[in-house]
Amino acid sequence: MNISPSKENMLKRIRKALSHSTPLPFPQAEGAGAVYHPLKQEAEVEFAEKFTQLQGKFVYCINRQELAFQLGSLVRKQDWKKVYCLEENLIADVLPQLEDRLVKEGLADCDVSVTGCEYLVARTGSVVMSSANASGRSTSVYAPIHICIAFTSQVVYDLKDALQGLKEKYGNNPPSLITFASGPSRTADIEKTLVVGVHGPKEVYLFLVEA
Repeated sequence: MNISPSKENMLKRIRKALSHSTPLPFPQAEGAGAVYHPLKQEAEVEFAEKFTQLQGKFVYCINRQELAFQLGSLVRKQDWKKVYCLEENLIADVLPQLEDRLVKEGLADCDVSVTGCEYLVARTGSVVMSSANASGRSTSVYAPIHICIAFTSQVVYDLKDALQGLKEKYGNNPPSLITFASGPSRTADIEKTLVVGVHGPKEVYLFLVEA
């Protein structure tokens, strides 16, 4: 096949260009550096600020004893009759004084659900939950009010840190569901008016325990 001189010249230029590497015009934009600025304060403080900005209700506890007291006081003050919880470690450690109000069935009729979580993401104020624990897929979604109990050891800076932690924890058997929840459920689909509690809980409490 005959190749015209102009086409041959073009092919020579392409071969020459391929034989020499071209420096990246914007090397810092190719993942060489961090996308977000590093934290200027403690991760727990950053999470609390972001979480409350998203209409979440944040409670800090210095230990499990204070958690039991604070949570019990909240339940009694709000007069919640049915507290749904399936996680035995939470029931044994922090919910014993609410034994008369605890239920393990009838999620649709409960006043509030209590769950743990996998991680807290400081940069976005998000709570990372999965289907791997006893609460499964529905506990944090179908109750009108969700209370999440977490520990300072579960706070990470960014989403990638949470995903890396999940990968290290579960390996090749990840949970069938991983949820990133940022405050109560809300939508502005209808006439661009923000409505809270449409697709999930209308209130979310986060109790963070020093650990």
